[in-house]
Amino acid sequence: MFSALRNQTAFFRQFRQRFETTGAIAPSSRFLARSMTSYLALRDPAVPVRVLEIGPGTGPVTNSIVRLLRPGDVFDLVELNAEFVQILQQRFESEPAWASAKTQSQIHQLPVQEFEASAPYDFVISGLPLNNFPAELVKSIAENYFRLLKPGGVLSYFEYMYVRPIRKVVSRGAERMRITSIDTTLQSHCDRCRIRRDNIWLNTPPAWVQHLRGLE
Repeated sequence: MFSALRNQTAFFRQFRQRFETTGAIAPSSRFLARSMTSYLALRDPAVPVRVLEIGPGTGPVTNSIVRLLRPGDVFDLVELNAEFVQILQQRFESEPAWASAKTQSQIHQLPVQEFEASAPYDFVISGLPLNNFPAELVKSIAENYFRLLKPGGVLSYFEYMYVRPIRKVVSRGAERMRITSIDTTLQSHCDRCRIRRDNIWLNTPPAWVQHLRGLE
């Protein structure tokens, strides 16, 4: 209980200080985490996989991922925020489910655009608040999602419901152009690669989880 409260407090503090990279006032719910990891949960447990989580924050989705890892799996986490990195490191040291996955997990503190992997991933799971970023950065991040994803692999990311449609209506000038450009970028990837969209109402705020498959 104390650990969960500490993580929520840290998340809210980073939200106030760095809204553009944190993007929410509370960590993801367990319902959102379950959806984000649903394809990983369906993998063949006898076949080792590579998993990449981008923007894990304080680890609500990570908490589901570590429970789904099997011997031989590789788990990389890319997180830019130093305070979140410290929390993640502490959880790998102190929480049993995390500690059991520690030897096959590695945290990388850098932007995903700078992350170089030794091989592509079967699953890429992202919690980045894309709607808060400059349009060109979103385009670059989306390209890196697919650069890091194995052909036939699954990319899962979430976005808060109706944020872009509403902003496109109420915004003006440069902000409207930014949102429209982000919408065009993400929708183009969904049109080509989406295999499912989940509606997660039990989250603050409610969210869509987009699941896309890497092109063969």
